[in-house]
Amino acid sequence: MESATASEAAAQRGSHGGAPAGEAASFEVRRPADGSLIRDVDVDSPERVAEVVARARAAQPEWEAIGLSGRRRWLDRLRDWMIGNHDRLADVMQEETGKVRAEAELEAPFLCGTINYYVEHAGEFLAEETPTPHILPLKVKRLRIVYRPYPVVGVISPWNFPLILAFDDAIPALVAGCAVVIKPSEFTPLSTMEVVRAWKEEIGGPEVLDVVNGAGETGGALVDEVDFVQFTGSDRTGKVVMKRAADTLTPVSLELGGKDPLIVLRDADLERAVNATATGALANTGQICMAIERVYVEEPIYDEFVDRLTERVRKLRQGTDGRSFGADLGAMTTPAQAEIVADHVEDARHRGARVLTGGKRKEGPGDWYEPTVIADVDHSMKVMTDETFGPVIPVMKVADADEAVRMANESRYGLSASVFAGSSRQGEQIARRIEAGAVNVNDVLTTYFALGVPMGGWKESGIGFRHASYGIKKFVRPESIVSPRVKQGKGDPLWFPYTPTKRKMINRVFRFINARGLRNRLGLGPK
Repeated sequence: MESATASEAAAQRGSHGGAPAGEAASFEVRRPADGSLIRDVDVDSPERVAEVVARARAAQPEWEAIGLSGRRRWLDRLRDWMIGNHDRLADVMQEETGKVRAEAELEAPFLCGTINYYVEHAGEFLAEETPTPHILPLKVKRLRIVYRPYPVVGVISPWNFPLILAFDDAIPALVAGCAVVIKPSEFTPLSTMEVVRAWKEEIGGPEVLDVVNGAGETGGALVDEVDFVQFTGSDRTGKVVMKRAADTLTPVSLELGGKDPLIVLRDADLERAVNATATGALANTGQICMAIERVYVEEPIYDEFVDRLTERVRKLRQGTDGRSFGADLGAMTTPAQAEIVADHVEDARHRGARVLTGGKRKEGPGDWYEPTVIADVDHSMKVMTDETFGPVIPVMKVADADEAVRMANESRYGLSASVFAGSSRQGEQIARRIEAGAVNVNDVLTTYFALGVPMGGWKESGIGFRHASYGIKKFVRPESIVSPRVKQGKGDPLWFPYTPTKRKMINRVFRFINARGLRNRLGLGPK
């Protein structure tokens, strides 16, 4: 979801004028809109990370012991604090991310809904199970499955959605009974720090939620210390995290990059498809893992679609808007990501694509790239194969739906996709052929907001899922408990000592249980 690796992030930090976080006592957080300094943030050393995790681990047993109802009371307070401090959080987020106001105001309300969803459904998702014994001798046993939380979950989150992509996992982990330590991106730590500060100082919550700051070294130290790792970021860094976690056999869940396709069939509602494409590709200035990054349009409607899309994108407003809602697109959050976008556009231009609008960085301070539409692209171009993660819409002509599906699946990524068709039924038929973890029909981005369905990637887009029961069960371990239903004797036929008589009796019982057909059960053989 975040294109920059940890080492690249350190280099990017240097381009802002600060030292790489792994080599300094602090790092600078700057405004993407103009490059000005917001504040310095202290780097947490590996020793400091170990201390924070140890403190959370010590508090976790009591957090688990108070049960779901007890944990719900604390999370209800966190939700109410977010509601009461909505504007404050949006202000902080606008400064550190460069988002427009409408998008900065989205994150806290979404998380309030996440809290409500999981506290209301966790009892169902994590309820004890009582399987029916599968063979007669076990009928005298009571079988139970209980779900026990990992003591400490480490969440490593990216810069594009600082609150959602930290707390969308932290919340279900807390509801499940885990303690959580978050390492936010060093580009955008301030929103997460503000929520954790409020948890400690204003809400007075237990010491089961904390934050550590830094770049790759801090993240690596967190992986070493925790019991479960939730990472959101690039596929390159995800592989590094997974290798590091392998040293301690720490389980991981990885939500990684995407190159999400959108297919437009000839009988689709063209106006809706154009409007959805513009929003699905350019929301958050294209810095969304589930953003539309490549569009496949059937030949009969290709020219009209491209013309309408170009006209629509040209009308979008880009800039800073404070609290005025006066812009549709903001700045790019990191300078290195703007460089990647520029490289992809220039590569497409060099290979014969037509840049119809945008196509360049804006002059002046800050990290800005114009919303861009590119026509006549193909899979020889980076913009159709590599994650762009910026405000660019490449559109490719295809002969029919079969070619569109083939092109959509020709990717190492498989996070999400969208299909626009003349009917939902037709769209769903196409959706079932696409290799992705989530598919929208006649819509974009909606699968993330539908908390009742899982969100996660296939192929190199990740391992594990958010949302629904998947989003909380990944933070717990099943524990099987088998106990007697009736009073038991002093021994058991399967226990020592072994004797020919006991073995013969046991063999007859197992044959009777497992064989099918009376003659086979009695050992008489086939007729």
